[in-house]
Amino acid sequence: MGSPETEPLLRMRGIVKQFPGVRALDGVDLDVRPGEVHCLLGQNGAGKSTLIKVLAGAHQPDEGEIVFAGEPVRLAGPDAAMRAGIATIYQELDLVDGLSVAENIFLGHERSTLGFTRRGDAEKAARELLGRLGHPEIPPRREVGRLPAAGKQVVSMARALSHEARLLVMDEPSAALAHDEVGNLFRIIRELTAAGVAIVYISHRLAEIREIGDRVTVLKDGRAVAVGLPARTTSTDEIVSLMTGRDVEYVFPERPAPGPGDDAPEVLRVEDLTLPGSFADVSLSVRAGEIVGLAGLVGSGRSEILETIYGARRPARGRVLVDGRPVRPGDTRAAVRHGMGMAPEERKSQALLPNETVAGNVTVAGLSRYASFGWLDRRREVADVRRQIEALDIRPPDPARPVVTLSGGNQQKVVLARWLLGSAGLRLLILDEPTRGVDVGARAELYAVIRELAGRGIGVLLVSSEVPEVLGLADRVLVVREGRIVHTGAAGALDEAAVLNMIMEGSAL
Repeated sequence: MGSPETEPLLRMRGIVKQFPGVRALDGVDLDVRPGEVHCLLGQNGAGKSTLIKVLAGAHQPDEGEIVFAGEPVRLAGPDAAMRAGIATIYQELDLVDGLSVAENIFLGHERSTLGFTRRGDAEKAARELLGRLGHPEIPPRREVGRLPAAGKQVVSMARALSHEARLLVMDEPSAALAHDEVGNLFRIIRELTAAGVAIVYISHRLAEIREIGDRVTVLKDGRAVAVGLPARTTSTDEIVSLMTGRDVEYVFPERPAPGPGDDAPEVLRVEDLTLPGSFADVSLSVRAGEIVGLAGLVGSGRSEILETIYGARRPARGRVLVDGRPVRPGDTRAAVRHGMGMAPEERKSQALLPNETVAGNVTVAGLSRYASFGWLDRRREVADVRRQIEALDIRPPDPARPVVTLSGGNQQKVVLARWLLGSAGLRLLILDEPTRGVDVGARAELYAVIRELAGRGIGVLLVSSEVPEVLGLADRVLVVREGRIVHTGAAGALDEAAVLNMIMEGSAL
């Protein structure tokens, strides 16, 4: 990392950003040294996204000063930030799936002569950048849409380096990566910082902060409540206390005793479900009031299993039954009619209506309950939405607020509120990465909501990349490897090491 005596590459002083009714940043300071990994922490809604958008030129600050490489700068837009040497890789990667790897890397600053793109030069330069990042095997001509999540992230990093970035902002870079891919990401980061590149790293995984971070700045309610804490020696209790403003324990709700037993009615039964290329011969069940967790690597078929059960994919064979009644395959409307609800992994693209309000997103699955003779009872609709906002502590508590302006954790609560509103008919809730990109405090709230739903007799089937989350929240765990369920057991009889061993090595207990 850069030494304490090193002049900061970046200084942000007194940054203020206001939106209608919200002071998102309230005089934030941030220093980043050359060659360091500076971690930015805070609960959802603390101001992290707004701060990095100011740094990326996507937002203009209302007050404050930015000094980069010793010179005051005005980052009038993303292009200005790139020209200055600041590149941002957002959690939702902004790549164009239909373009090649090389075309994505040099998008916006294509190599051309007299208006004609020099394709060979671009592909050669792309190979060099990919090799520098330790991935020479990625073909420059391959369509980006055909790459896995880890490959897409490498392409995003190569694009940032193609601008000769001196400061790289990474927003939740490990969220979609498998365990071994995170290690490769850290290797790349260490090589970049050894070459003097500065990294601003945002993650909700405190273990990652310990491993890769040098210093930590904590935001709360739009203010920097701690700047430049040592990442490896600052205790978790102190970080959590700074983020929340109170002392909290990162714990899961207690499992009810004795919990759903064998006599509890079966909400879901899956028999020999097969989706070629993803998974084969999957059979499982979920009882009323039971939380069943699927643990497996990204690419193991776990998400595809959930999507096929919900009808978003059509299986080659197998059956899905809810309360003993077969559900028509490949039909999400049929799944909803049978009492299924799903919160998918990619909530922005698959679950949310980005141009709608919070209220519009919450009630979209059940507008008919407010309809009478062709008219919608908006007053009753808004009253119901307000009750869900209060129950889930969605912030800010405004039904008319555009959903895209909410933080990731609050957007996830909106998706859950949609199914909670119709929970009288909800039999099974399917959750794919329910806490992806969600901070410690919001996670605890979501865990409590999920456990409370199970307490109502609703079955829950979930996937999480974090084994401790599966073990801490689920009653029963299914281990998925290479498209097959290789182990089923009570969560209390497993530990993280055993599950990881089965996931990665295939050893049975």
